[in-house]
Amino acid sequence: MSALTDIYRYVDAEGVIHFSNVQPDGKFHLYLREGPKPAPPPRSGPRAGYAAEGWMADYVNRYCRANNLSPALVHAIIKAESDGRRKAVSPKGAKGVMQLMPFTSKRLNVSDPFDPIENIEGGIKYIKELLATFDGDVTNAVAAYNAGPAAVKKYGGIPPFQETRLYVRRVLNLYRQYSFLE
Repeated sequence: MSALTDIYRYVDAEGVIHFSNVQPDGKFHLYLREGPKPAPPPRSGPRAGYAAEGWMADYVNRYCRANNLSPALVHAIIKAESDGRRKAVSPKGAKGVMQLMPFTSKRLNVSDPFDPIENIEGGIKYIKELLATFDGDVTNAVAAYNAGPAAVKKYGGIPPFQETRLYVRRVLNLYRQYSFLE
């Protein structure tokens, strides 16, 4: 079971960002709430296309911004991987909303891949690692999310697997669509 806590943020006069799990003084402001709240009624309007709805979509947005990652990219991955279903399991054993493989979950300290908070945090850490590995190349990072970084390195780009090619096309199309919502 993971320990959850509210996170507070403060930017000092030199532009340095400080985070704390306690509110030490009035300078710090709530940045991330402790955990999920009851799901509100389904949204309508421009963000209704996201696979993650309600509090989960809001959490993705906040956690992405805290990690300098585009929420649109993560929403696109969630839509392509699980359509926002927290109990999703792939034929290859990937689990949760971001479809983390068991070895990836373990490496990222995701103890319960069906807990959407843990899964989202693990998936965001993983996509950030892949973006760093591929020097910010979103196409290669998305391909590696599906086929693994070794396959992308081996082929010098998107591997010649039909599943991966279709996956990359789908995620990038969704990413473009969702980018207009940011």
